[in-house]
Amino acid sequence: MWMRGGTSKGGYFLESDLPDDRDAFLLRVMGSPDPRQIDGMGGADPLTSKVAVVARSAREGVDVDYLFLQVAVDQSQVSDMQNCGNILAGVGPFAVERGLVAAQDGQTRVVIHMENTGQTAIAAVETPGGKPVYAGDAQIDGVPGTAAPIPLEFADTEGSTCGALLPTGNAVDVIEGVEVTMIDNGMPVVVLRAMDVGISGTETREALDADDALKSRLEAIRLICGPLMNLGDVSEKMVPKMTMVSPPRAGGVIETRTFIPHRCHASIGVLGAVSVATACLLPGSTAAGLAVVPDGAEKTMPIEHPVGEITIIARLNTEGTVTSAAILRTARKLMDGVVFA
Repeated sequence: MWMRGGTSKGGYFLESDLPDDRDAFLLRVMGSPDPRQIDGMGGADPLTSKVAVVARSAREGVDVDYLFLQVAVDQSQVSDMQNCGNILAGVGPFAVERGLVAAQDGQTRVVIHMENTGQTAIAAVETPGGKPVYAGDAQIDGVPGTAAPIPLEFADTEGSTCGALLPTGNAVDVIEGVEVTMIDNGMPVVVLRAMDVGISGTETREALDADDALKSRLEAIRLICGPLMNLGDVSEKMVPKMTMVSPPRAGGVIETRTFIPHRCHASIGVLGAVSVATACLLPGSTAAGLAVVPDGAEKTMPIEHPVGEITIIARLNTEGTVTSAAILRTARKLMDGVVFA
């Protein structure tokens, strides 16, 4: 099934349907490696070259297991080194469509084990009459029109990939002369101030993608941060993401521009936004001095990006630690059929 999940798009497969040579198969399906992915289903962009592998779960209290795979566009690479909260938005309706979860009349909660990080998410899928619906009034920036709402709730994402919220133990480290915050609250992200790398942080995606000097500098920093974040050599990996932050412009908490890792994201990833929001709440971080954070133990935190914002609802305990995060996403079924490789 081909679906849009959040601001991403890709193929959703039952684990049992995939062949033994899974990665080679998926490269053929997407048409990689090729900048246009002309011989496959990919859309010539990392955001449209993604895969969800879904199976009924044997874990107690969990409905389905979800493995996210990023298929590189111009490389022969299929990576499971990261999660994807956007593609996650389609996992609930896909699981209902494929009969992995029995639909309820009205709304169906789907408990999802995220295999990449070992964490759990809960998706609430609109199922009037026991069938998923995709039309609705919910709107998310980066997607035209409206669709049925799919709230996602995450818990216990701290250090899910790197082993700790702050893998170096520091709120700030200096790499290549630039202050950075290395953080993992669902997605490994290196957060740095836009002004520290010579940009305003309000540039268009296209302008940043054309800035070869900036991209080279970010990659040099990223390669050093990888081992420090317990990720090893990241030269061939899609993590950590690189997020440049600046003061908010449209009433949000902070403005962002994110490289994923070598192209500028059209918006920002769901779990990347959770990590950035957490950095905003962290005293001494690169984001804290720029962020406009609301009061209260439950904080509504719009994270601004090139085409709008993504709102994180962060819940904090009495010590100020983020205990859970929720976000509104949408999804749409685009095609259900047979793909040839």
